[in-house]
Amino acid sequence: MSNMSTDALPSTPKYYVLKTEVLKLIAGMQPGTLIPTERALAEEYSTSRTTVRQAISELVAEGRLGRIQGHGTFVAPPKMTHVRQLTSFSDDARNQGLRPDSKLLALVVVKADAQVAANLGLDQGDPATRLERIRLIEGEPLAHEVAYLPGKLPRFKANLAKAGSLYAVLADVYGIRISDVEDTVETALAGPGDVRLLGIEMGAPLLVVQRLARDAAGKPVEWTRSTFRGDRFRFVSRVKSNQDHQSQSVRKP
Repeated sequence: MSNMSTDALPSTPKYYVLKTEVLKLIAGMQPGTLIPTERALAEEYSTSRTTVRQAISELVAEGRLGRIQGHGTFVAPPKMTHVRQLTSFSDDARNQGLRPDSKLLALVVVKADAQVAANLGLDQGDPATRLERIRLIEGEPLAHEVAYLPGKLPRFKANLAKAGSLYAVLADVYGIRISDVEDTVETALAGPGDVRLLGIEMGAPLLVVQRLARDAAGKPVEWTRSTFRGDRFRFVSRVKSNQDHQSQSVRKP
């Protein structure tokens, strides 16, 4: 039977001490390797299953471990870079040799509410195209995306299905080219809808990214709210010496 490390400060919560022990345990393990059960860990480290459960839950939320109901807890795959710039989600993934896909949930023309109108420079009640999708990489649900575009685009559903990429179809079919984007990032916790759409646990961490894209004339051409799985995604910001700024997002597989 192992004892948990005594190096931590007396005020350090038991679950956090155990968390560091589990990190040591999985160091060097191959992705997909099952770790001991909660009961086995509790016995091994002479602690309660409640303490074990809290430590494991945090490691799952951080993307260090994965969990499948009925199958156990396993070592998560290594992090994977996912560049997000002036290109689309699909283009970003393909540029890194990843396989993107989308599940279309809705594509309708709606009357712009106050928020949509403010972001797209429309009058409230003006027509806007609403595109709702689940975005996947390598078959895994990564994000729930709701995009709004000004006006109505003829044959948009067919053209989008053919092109796959939103930005590609906007540029190649409708002559709308993205010149600059502004991404705003916030955190949130998964609710029932996120659990259903993304296959995650209630209360799991999420990154909510709102993107406003403009054309060369500064006219808004897209406003999108994307909810990303926090256990698979993080952002990195790089600033070059010439003041050119590049924002990147790093996906945890």
